[in-house]
Amino acid sequence: METRPFVRSYEKTDRDRVAEICVRTAHEGQDSSQIYPDHDLMPSIFALPYVELEPELAFVLDGGDGQAVGYVLGAADTAGFADRYRADWLPRVADRYPAPTREARTPSEEMIGLLHTPERMVRPELDAYPAHLHIDLLPRWQGNGHGRTLMWALLDALRGKGVDAVHLCMVQANRPARAFYDRLGFEELAVSDPGPVWYLGRSTRTPS
Repeated sequence: METRPFVRSYEKTDRDRVAEICVRTAHEGQDSSQIYPDHDLMPSIFALPYVELEPELAFVLDGGDGQAVGYVLGAADTAGFADRYRADWLPRVADRYPAPTREARTPSEEMIGLLHTPERMVRPELDAYPAHLHIDLLPRWQGNGHGRTLMWALLDALRGKGVDAVHLCMVQANRPARAFYDRLGFEELAVSDPGPVWYLGRSTRTPS
């Protein structure tokens, strides 16, 4: 009997799949494996810290066979998360990815610079949106309402923790993702000198 896709809480056995999904969606929503040869790099920045530090705010889309095919990952307090990222996460990966000692010359070196500057996540313009999130689905599973279901799961969990608003950061080149966030009620936030990214935010209230 075929089981329909469904959203569930992250489990430790999902870790490798979450990492794989991150790699396959990390370049403007597309596969990043040819850009970053070390396939552990992008998950070490944008996915694994979340499932390790705040697993209660990690949800996956189960394809119906036990395999994760998408995820949403959140941090309830961005400033606190950045502190724990530096204190608890960086020591686990710093031997493999040492802090840069020169200006970045490759895409990987640029990303390693981001890894070592978790404080970049904290911006005063975002104080009213203390939580933040990352959401990614494999291409086959996009466009069928699964992203919305994932998002509502996280927003409900954040609201249950007393968090009123959440933000995200996305590259401007990923236009389909911007359309998705617009449909979900995210609005552009004014951030000084953001670079080629948008900061978007919304309340954690979901439709009843």
